[in-house]
Amino acid sequence: MDGNLNNLKKYVFFEFLNLAGRAFVVVRYSDNVILGNRGFTAEEKENGIILVFNSRMNFLWDDYGITATLVFGTSPQKCFIPVDDIAAVYSPELNAQFVTSPQLTTVNSQQPAVIGQKERVKGQGTSGKGTSKNVIQVDFTKKRK
Repeated sequence: MDGNLNNLKKYVFFEFLNLAGRAFVVVRYSDNVILGNRGFTAEEKENGIILVFNSRMNFLWDDYGITATLVFGTSPQKCFIPVDDIAAVYSPELNAQFVTSPQLTTVNSQQPAVIGQKERVKGQGTSGKGTSKNVIQVDFTKKRK
Protein backbone atom coordinates (compact mmCIF):
# COMPACT_ATOMS: atom_id res chain seq x y z
CA MET A 1 0.00 0.00 0.00
CA ASP A 2 2.82 2.42 0.87
CA GLY A 3 4.41 1.83 -2.53
CA ASN A 4 1.20 2.87 -4.28
CA LEU A 5 0.94 6.02 -2.14
CA ASN A 6 4.57 6.89 -2.87
CA ASN A 7 3.96 6.39 -6.60
CA LEU A 8 0.97 8.72 -6.33
CA LYS A 9 3.12 11.38 -4.62
CA LYS A 10 5.64 11.09 -7.45
CA TYR A 11 2.94 11.26 -10.12
CA VAL A 12 1.32 14.37 -8.61
CA PHE A 13 4.74 16.02 -8.19
CA PHE A 14 5.66 15.55 -11.86
CA GLU A 15 2.19 16.60 -13.06
CA PHE A 16 2.51 19.86 -11.09
CA LEU A 17 6.04 20.31 -12.42
CA ASN A 18 4.90 19.77 -16.04
CA LEU A 19 1.82 21.99 -15.76
CA ALA A 20 3.19 24.87 -13.66
CA GLY A 21 6.96 24.62 -14.09
CA ARG A 22 7.53 24.13 -10.36
CA ALA A 23 6.29 22.04 -7.44
CA PHE A 24 6.51 22.60 -3.70
CA VAL A 25 7.25 19.70 -1.36
CA VAL A 26 6.54 19.73 2.39
CA VAL A 27 9.05 17.48 4.14
CA ARG A 28 8.49 16.37 7.73
CA TYR A 29 11.46 16.10 10.08
CA SER A 30 13.18 12.73 10.14
CA ASP A 31 16.68 11.47 10.82
CA ASN A 32 16.53 9.97 7.32
CA VAL A 33 16.23 13.38 5.61
CA ILE A 34 19.60 14.81 4.54
CA LEU A 35 19.87 18.55 3.92
CA GLY A 36 23.64 18.68 3.47
CA ASN A 37 25.45 20.05 6.50
CA ARG A 38 22.59 22.53 7.04
CA GLY A 39 20.15 20.16 8.72
CA PHE A 40 16.79 21.25 10.17
CA THR A 41 16.27 24.34 12.33
CA ALA A 42 14.28 23.96 15.57
CA GLU A 43 11.18 25.40 13.89
CA GLU A 44 11.59 23.08 10.88
CA LYS A 45 11.88 20.08 13.19
CA GLU A 46 8.47 21.01 14.58
CA ASN A 47 6.70 22.14 11.37
CA GLY A 48 8.68 20.58 8.52
CA ILE A 49 10.40 22.38 5.66
CA ILE A 50 9.08 23.48 2.27
CA LEU A 51 11.35 22.78 -0.69
CA VAL A 52 10.78 24.18 -4.17
CA PHE A 53 11.67 22.23 -7.31
CA ASN A 54 11.46 23.65 -10.82
CA SER A 55 11.66 22.05 -14.23
CA ARG A 56 15.20 23.39 -14.87
CA MET A 57 16.69 21.68 -11.80
CA ASN A 58 18.78 18.54 -11.99
CA PHE A 59 17.37 16.02 -9.52
CA LEU A 60 16.51 12.31 -9.37
CA TRP A 61 13.34 10.81 -7.90
CA ASP A 62 13.77 7.05 -7.55
CA ASP A 63 11.98 4.38 -5.46
CA TYR A 64 13.64 5.68 -2.27
CA GLY A 65 13.22 9.43 -2.60
CA ILE A 66 14.55 12.61 -4.15
CA THR A 67 18.28 13.22 -4.56
CA ALA A 68 19.24 16.80 -5.45
CA THR A 69 21.64 19.64 -4.80
CA LEU A 70 19.50 22.41 -3.32
CA VAL A 71 20.60 25.96 -2.60
CA PHE A 72 19.81 27.47 0.81
CA GLY A 73 20.67 31.17 0.67
CA THR A 74 23.85 31.04 -1.39
CA SER A 75 25.05 27.66 -0.12
CA PRO A 76 24.45 24.56 -2.27
CA GLN A 77 23.75 21.44 -0.21
CA LYS A 78 23.60 17.79 -1.29
CA CYS A 79 20.16 16.57 -0.18
CA PHE A 80 18.16 13.38 0.04
CA ILE A 81 14.45 13.41 0.85
CA PRO A 82 12.95 9.96 1.48
CA VAL A 83 9.58 9.63 -0.23
CA ASP A 84 8.03 8.43 3.06
CA ASP A 85 8.92 11.77 4.69
CA ILE A 86 7.13 13.85 2.04
CA ALA A 87 3.97 15.08 3.76
CA ALA A 88 2.54 17.15 0.90
CA VAL A 89 3.06 18.26 -2.67
CA TYR A 90 1.41 21.47 -3.82
CA SER A 91 1.31 24.10 -6.53
CA PRO A 92 0.21 27.69 -5.80
CA GLU A 93 -0.14 28.36 -9.54
CA LEU A 94 -2.59 25.49 -9.97
CA ASN A 95 -4.26 26.06 -6.59
CA ALA A 96 -3.86 22.32 -5.97
CA GLN A 97 -2.34 20.14 -3.29
CA PHE A 98 -1.83 16.51 -2.37
CA VAL A 99 -1.45 15.89 1.36
CA THR A 100 -0.78 12.64 3.19
CA SER A 101 -1.19 11.89 6.89
CA PRO A 102 1.18 9.94 9.10
CA GLN A 103 0.64 6.19 8.90
CA LEU A 104 -2.06 4.82 11.21
CA THR A 105 -1.57 1.69 13.28
CA THR A 106 -3.69 -0.10 15.87
CA VAL A 107 -2.78 -0.04 19.57
CA ASN A 108 -4.31 -2.77 21.75
CA SER A 109 -6.48 -3.60 18.69
CA GLN A 110 -9.07 -1.02 19.80
CA GLN A 111 -7.93 2.57 19.20
CA PRO A 112 -6.10 3.76 16.08
CA ALA A 113 -2.93 5.64 16.96
CA VAL A 114 -0.98 8.01 14.76
CA ILE A 115 2.68 7.18 14.37
CA GLY A 116 4.88 10.27 14.57
CA GLN A 117 2.22 12.61 15.96
CA LYS A 118 3.78 14.37 18.93
CA GLU A 119 0.67 15.39 20.82
CA ARG A 120 -2.99 16.19 20.32
CA VAL A 121 -4.44 19.61 20.85
CA LYS A 122 -5.98 19.88 24.33
CA GLY A 123 -9.59 18.77 24.29
CA GLN A 124 -9.24 16.64 21.19
CA GLY A 125 -10.41 13.08 21.72
CA THR A 126 -9.81 10.02 19.62
CA SER A 127 -12.71 10.92 17.34
CA GLY A 128 -10.35 12.80 15.03
CA LYS A 129 -12.19 16.10 15.43
CA GLY A 130 -10.23 19.24 16.23
CA THR A 131 -6.89 20.25 14.85
CA SER A 132 -3.41 18.90 15.28
CA LYS A 133 -0.29 20.96 15.84
CA ASN A 134 1.17 19.17 12.80
CA VAL A 135 -1.32 20.73 10.37
CA ILE A 136 0.27 22.99 7.80
CA GLN A 137 -1.89 25.74 6.38
CA VAL A 138 -1.13 26.97 2.88
CA ASP A 139 -2.54 30.17 1.38
CA PHE A 140 -2.84 29.66 -2.39
CA THR A 141 -4.22 33.09 -3.18
CA LYS A 142 -2.02 35.29 -5.35
CA LYS A 143 -0.97 38.58 -3.85
CA ARG A 144 -1.07 41.60 -6.13
CA LYS A 145 1.53 44.32 -5.98
